[in-house]
Amino acid sequence: MEITLTLNGKKRTASVSPDTMLFDFLRNHGCYSVKCGCETSACGLCTVLLDGKPVLSCSVLAVRADGHTVTTLEGLQEEASEFVGFIADQGAEQCGFCNPGFVMNTIALLREHPDPTDDEIRAYLAGNLCRCSGYEGQTRGIRAYLNAKKEGLL
Repeated sequence: MEITLTLNGKKRTASVSPDTMLFDFLRNHGCYSVKCGCETSACGLCTVLLDGKPVLSCSVLAVRADGHTVTTLEGLQEEASEFVGFIADQGAEQCGFCNPGFVMNTIALLREHPDPTDDEIRAYLAGNLCRCSGYEGQTRGIRAYLNAKKEGLL
């Protein structure tokens, strides 16, 4: 079946089988930031934005994205670059495998809650599996970024 969607700001039309997962579609279209760690919707590595909302692309059929907008980390480099250094400064970027999922959820969080509490940050990040550093470093990094913004340092 043929689907058309907007991927990182560009219209894409492709033929897919009815059982093609969005994850596979994205990887086949050069979105290598989208990773699959579990194929069971448990790790958050495959998080993308579907019409601006975070979804796990390993559990969404590509045909469900037909007519919608999908954004991956490749399409959000400028927005992500504002805060990823703050996360790295907290030692929360050890192996880096989980980073795209964390970044995608952080972008969604900050769009929905421009000044989140630490509990709101943890709630948004809870679906992302990080085996190296846990979640405190990411929380501290996001908080440091928000504080720098408030102080006019960015």
